[in-house]
Amino acid sequence: MAEENKKPEVQEEVELKTNVAAAEELATPDSIEEPKGYASPAQANPEKFLKEFNWHNYEEGIDPIDDDKLDEFEKLVAENFVDTLDDEVVEGTVINITDRDAIIDINAKSEGVISLNEFRYNPDLKVGDKVEVLIDVREDATGQLILSHRKARVIKAWDRVNKAHEDGTIVTGFVKARTKGGMIVDVFGIEAFLPGSQIDVKPIRDYDAYVNKTMEFKVVKINQEFKNVVVSHKALIEADIEEQKKEIIGQLEKGQVLEGTVKNITSYGVFVDLGGVDGLVHITDLSWSRINHPNEIVDLDQKLNVVILDFDEDKTRIQLGLKQLKKHPWDALSENLSVGDKVKGKVVVIADYGAFVEVEEGVEGLIHVSEMSWSTHLRSAQDFVNVGDEVEAQILTMDREDRKMSLGIKQLSQDPWTDITTKYPVGSRHTGIVRNFTNFGVFVELEEGIDGLIYISDLSWTKKVKHPSEFTNIGDKLEVVVLELDVEGRKLSLGHKQIEDNPWDKYEEEFAVGTKHTGTIDEVVDKGAVVKFNEDIEAFIPGRHMEKEDGSKLSKGEEAEFQIIEFNKDFKRVVASHTSLFKEEEAKIVKQAAKKAADSAAASAPTLGDANDALAALKKKMEKGGN
Repeated sequence: MAEENKKPEVQEEVELKTNVAAAEELATPDSIEEPKGYASPAQANPEKFLKEFNWHNYEEGIDPIDDDKLDEFEKLVAENFVDTLDDEVVEGTVINITDRDAIIDINAKSEGVISLNEFRYNPDLKVGDKVEVLIDVREDATGQLILSHRKARVIKAWDRVNKAHEDGTIVTGFVKARTKGGMIVDVFGIEAFLPGSQIDVKPIRDYDAYVNKTMEFKVVKINQEFKNVVVSHKALIEADIEEQKKEIIGQLEKGQVLEGTVKNITSYGVFVDLGGVDGLVHITDLSWSRINHPNEIVDLDQKLNVVILDFDEDKTRIQLGLKQLKKHPWDALSENLSVGDKVKGKVVVIADYGAFVEVEEGVEGLIHVSEMSWSTHLRSAQDFVNVGDEVEAQILTMDREDRKMSLGIKQLSQDPWTDITTKYPVGSRHTGIVRNFTNFGVFVELEEGIDGLIYISDLSWTKKVKHPSEFTNIGDKLEVVVLELDVEGRKLSLGHKQIEDNPWDKYEEEFAVGTKHTGTIDEVVDKGAVVKFNEDIEAFIPGRHMEKEDGSKLSKGEEAEFQIIEFNKDFKRVVASHTSLFKEEEAKIVKQAAKKAADSAAASAPTLGDANDALAALKKKMEKGGN
């Protein structure tokens, strides 16, 4: 029992000593050594010390400080340290750079850290540089102050961009990359879009040439909702050009020679930049020679001198010339060149009516299609020459004042009509090539330059030809006989049927009126029927002459005997009758027709005097042709 009563007293004594020791340890810094014989307040009077000890400050880790000193400390903090609670951009100083971070002093209770990735735009960052930062994290897991330079730049950048847009001031940006339709530009840390059409006043062919370049821009558009910024470099150039343009336009005069740069090339001409003012050199004013496309003469971005030919009242459309700076080729043409001389040149243009030949640079002559061949049967110029052909020709006409020249090719060869009467006398036989058809005949070429016409009536003795295409084809060879020759008119009349005797001469006797022949009805028509007696003779049977002896009529394919009641050699007309063989009335008609044909033949028979007159006329005609 005595032991139990002692235990609380002992425990209280132990706890008191422990608390005193702890309080004494807190009250006495380790770094201070007390002199010998010194007793601290805790040691001198432990109970009083513990009773008055401020356990709240001990638990919070705060040593007691006098109010005056606390006020002085807060004043110093307000003067020297930034308020890390406000989202404001402050200026800091780079005090150290590591492999990954930059240590920034912003006069806070501790230094801040920024990743070097945020300074990629500024590879020359060094200790001592002033940078704008924003408090990103006041204290991370390690108690470190984390700053952001990128966020600070964005906040400040939007203020600067908006101000630049409002004031129209020029900003500097770094072209970061190419994108679809333009470029991405870093302006104050903001990614702005530079459209391809806003890079320069002239078309851009190589966008990559602008990447990684620092350029000046003008902010032309801001979308506050989507935070989009559009900049333009072209706007700056246009402003300068506008000033130059006013100055240049005010000084323009016709005939003035200016230096320009080829800005654009089209199929119809070249646009030249005269320093802010564009002028057009039409394709016809580029060269005295014919060209197919302007790029044969000039290249893009080429510098050249041009002369002002004309402009409108507002001087917005300027017509320029390049060839006018050179002497006209006609002025340089040799004075010795004249009509009758032979020249060589290259075919540059072919038209339906002829071909243009360049005999010297810028000097052309026309060879009309009629001067390409002695043939009167004209063809297309493409049948004789092609573009690019080197040809020799003779000068037919020359007008130096109007700068025109006509040439001929056929004149370099002998005119085939000079000895036409010797080569193609009347009655001579030849073989020609069918070249063309007309409704009335066929043109046959006997040789280059010699064409003759076969009238449709001279194609066949026996066939009734309605169109030449029924008898022959273009390109076919055809035997002909010269029927008539007109040297002055350069006309040749030919015949094809004349190569054979006229079969109707012998048929005139064989199928005389009254003769009888057997044939088959080949075709029945409205007014009668047709009977073929041989390949040449086709007779018509009138309807009333088709009646048979029994009263019925002949039908198609039926064979019967017929009597000729009409024969006309000139019109190749033969009429026959079956009925006349057994009816007296029709037989009488046949006898009358036969007598009439005999009388007509006797009347048309030539006398000796007629023969002499015909021979005299033929001799006179031949003598005239020979002369």
